[in-house]
Order: sequence, then structure tokens, then C-alpha cells
Amino acid sequence: MSGFDLAFFEKKPVLGILRGVDETSLPCVLEAAFSGGLRFLEITLNTANAFSLIKIATQQFPDFCIGAGTVLNLLAAQQAIQAGAQFIVAPSLNDEVAEYCRHNKIPFFPGALTPTEVEKAWNSGATMVKVFPASLMGPEYFKVLKGPYDTIKLMAVGGIRLDTIPRYVSAGASALALGGSIFSPQRMANQEYQAMQKDITEFVLAVNENYSNI
Repeated sequence: MSGFDLAFFEKKPVLGILRGVDETSLPCVLEAAFSGGLRFLEITLNTANAFSLIKIATQQFPDFCIGAGTVLNLLAAQQAIQAGAQFIVAPSLNDEVAEYCRHNKIPFFPGALTPTEVEKAWNSGATMVKVFPASLMGPEYFKVLKGPYDTIKLMAVGGIRLDTIPRYVSAGASALALGGSIFSPQRMANQEYQAMQKDITEFVLAVNENYSNI
């Protein structure tokens, strides 16, 4: 996939979060994710050799849109883009990272939780604001946020389960993320790629079905 396509992401609004993967398991994990219907995936920078993994992923899986997650500072953002990352995800708003992404037209998903943080993150030029951890606040919190902030695009990240997808979608989340529960270190160590693919397929289908009903 050549670059990040926001319109396509809004049609396929699921972001995979890959943490703790290694070079050996990376190809099989990405194959399972792609076969399961994922098209957007971040590799977190607190994964060992993350920049190398991003480079491998973008080169070997050109139909995937690969980004960098857990980006905490400007240098990390620059290194991630140099490695081939096509978007940047952060747990919070860093002004230097926001300016770098805005200046270079790089899609940016900063994390926020409170209304003040959400508004500030959006005004920094965010593509979407990553509400994290979403499960701590629950789907109703998105409905509350969308009251005054009806034009802000919110992505629900952290603890999203199959059974809670309909509630997040109906509450106004523009996208959802899946991560540790599916891409667990234990599953990767045990090479449970078919189980990953099955869970991803169910998650993506549920998201697509719920958005099509809006």
C-alpha cells in the first residue's frame, strides 16, 4: 500500500497493534493479520529491533500499511519514518512529534483521555485522537465526548472486545484497535497463527458489520 489512505482506513477502521514480535515470527503474524482482513498495523517502538522490523514489514508486505506505535519523541518519529513507517501512533501528545507530522503530512494518532487532552490533540493536527485506555472509561465515554466534540475523530484503543464492538461504534468511535489479546507473546511463541487469524477475522467482520449498519 503506497502511503496511508485515510478514506480507506475509514472504510477498514481497524488498527492492529503489534508489540513484542521478533523477526522470526513477524512474517507469519503479518500473513495471519492480512488474511484475517487487517490492512493497517503498527509495530510499537518498545519492541526489540522495532525499526528493523518496520523496514522488513514494509518491504515484504507492500499491501499492508505499516506504522510505528509508542512513539515518545521527535527522534523516534524521524527514525520510524526513515525505516518506512507510514503513520505515527503515540500514547500521548508530544508537541515536537505533532509539528513534525504536520509539517511532513504524516498521519498522526496521539493518545488522549480527558476532554482537554482530546481537544488539544485534535488541534495539533491529529488524523484521529487515540482514546486510551478506552476500556477504562467504556463505550459511554465516547458518547459523552462526541457531545461537545462531534467533529473530532476518535479511535478506541485498549481492551476492545468482540462483544463491546457494537457499543463503541454506536457511541461514535471512528475506528477501533486490537492488540495484546490477539497478538499475545504466548501465541507468537507457540506459533498459534491460525488462532490469531480466526480472531482477527471475527473482529474485523464485526467492526465492518456494525459500521455498515450506521
